[in-house]
Amino acid sequence: MKVNFYATLRAIVGQKTVEIDAHPDITAMDIVNKVIAIYPALRPELLDENNRFHEHMKFFINGREAVYMDNKMDTVVQPNDKVDIFPPVGGG
Repeated sequence: MKVNFYATLRAIVGQKTVEIDAHPDITAMDIVNKVIAIYPALRPELLDENNRFHEHMKFFINGREAVYMDNKMDTVVQPNDKVDIFPPVGGG
């Protein structure tokens, strides 16, 4: 499964896209935990002190933000889904 990173997260990972091994019932939160296992420096960027995905961070599945899906970060992600993780963007 391919996971895309943007902005400051891309700098931590060192590339735009990483590939992870994914089982058939992998959830959005499972993906976060897998990328943190590979890139431990992402942990404080993605998780709060209770190991929950930071509310200000963005996790998109096929262009839809996971927090607005029925199962939120427990949403099952299919192997061909497009996954994007990025910090909030400001400016104007």
